[in-house]
Amino acid sequence: MQSKKNKIAIKLMTAALYTGCFLIAACENDQKQIDALTKDKPLVEQAKDMEAYLSQSGIVKAKLKSPLMLHYEKDTSYAEFPKTLHVDFFDSTAKIQSWLDAKYGKYFETQNKVFLRDSVIAINTNGDTLKTPELWWDQKKEIFYTEKYAEMHTKDKRIHGGRGLEATQDFKEITFKDTKGTVTIKETGLP
Repeated sequence: MQSKKNKIAIKLMTAALYTGCFLIAACENDQKQIDALTKDKPLVEQAKDMEAYLSQSGIVKAKLKSPLMLHYEKDTSYAEFPKTLHVDFFDSTAKIQSWLDAKYGKYFETQNKVFLRDSVIAINTNGDTLKTPELWWDQKKEIFYTEKYAEMHTKDKRIHGGRGLEATQDFKEITFKDTKGTVTIKETGLP
């Protein structure tokens, strides 16, 4: 009888050993799967047909319209506008002083800066038009700037900045880098 009990005990121990090995092998996770499940994922909010106002010290500086905005909460929060945007810029009396259109934009909240790209066109109330493939707008300084090719068209000037420009958002002050262009001179002398 003792040997029959020993045989049963050995079989049970063997079965338990195999089951334990099976469970241990079955519980093994791939490190890539673990990383994918525990990786920090940004919180993304989506807004369609949105309109937003940008202000500084309680003064409205700009109004932005876009068919789609994606807002990301990460270490650096930002809003992305992947399907075009239009922005109206206001002076201190809340009158529109210029506006712009671009196919893509990204607003960095903590820096108060907007990056624009793809067919960027900015126009002021005089009709002066700035065209460039990329443009930054610094909300605090109220300036546009770029290191990319830029061109400005006014009633009597066509100026090309081969390596970019810096301009106030109303275009009253503009500095081009590597400038080329034509200027219409009045009969009375230089403009």
